[in-house]
Amino acid sequence: MNDNMKLWESVCMTDPKAVKPITGKSYQGSSPKPYWLIEKATKTFGACGIGWGVIVVKESFQQVSPDDWLHSAIVRVWYVYNGVRAEVEQMGGTKAAYKTNAGKIMVDEDAAKKSVTDGMVKCLSMIGFAGDIFAGRWDDSKYVQHAAEVYAKEAMKKDTLPAERFNKAIELIKSDASKKIAVVNSLSKFALTSEQEAELASC
Repeated sequence: MNDNMKLWESVCMTDPKAVKPITGKSYQGSSPKPYWLIEKATKTFGACGIGWGVIVVKESFQQVSPDDWLHSAIVRVWYVYNGVRAEVEQMGGTKAAYKTNAGKIMVDEDAAKKSVTDGMVKCLSMIGFAGDIFAGRWDDSKYVQHAAEVYAKEAMKKDTLPAERFNKAIELIKSDASKKIAVVNSLSKFALTSEQEAELASC
């Protein structure tokens, strides 16, 4: 494998359980679930805010017609890979206010959040995350089945983490927060319960 493609190849395959159909657009397709991408980025780079992060560079509202407003955001994703800090920028956009076919004015109070999420997803796609979707491979049912089998095998390989070892890991993080990335990486080979994942995230 070309060294330039190592990161890309390690994150490009998407878990079918983390894919949703695109809705509310004039086109059809599939999209990765943003929170799954956040989890994937955390597994790859470390805790958000330490190994990677999202910065809103600029945001604005623009009126495009008497009844239609768009919100846009320029988003930067930074990350540390092999000891080197890198960053990419992309733009996300969302309809903030618009008139429906029935003539009713709709206002989306979450427009800003959606624009930032959209920009984050686009930034991560430039690094390779969910690259199979953006490259059009998700249109091939055989590929989707292959991806499902890969993730199923990956899940089976993981052993259950003994409670005693998990508790010691939590105590280590609480005593020295700088060790969290190393601890999280050491636990990534285990299948954590939802309660363990929540406790680890709260540290």
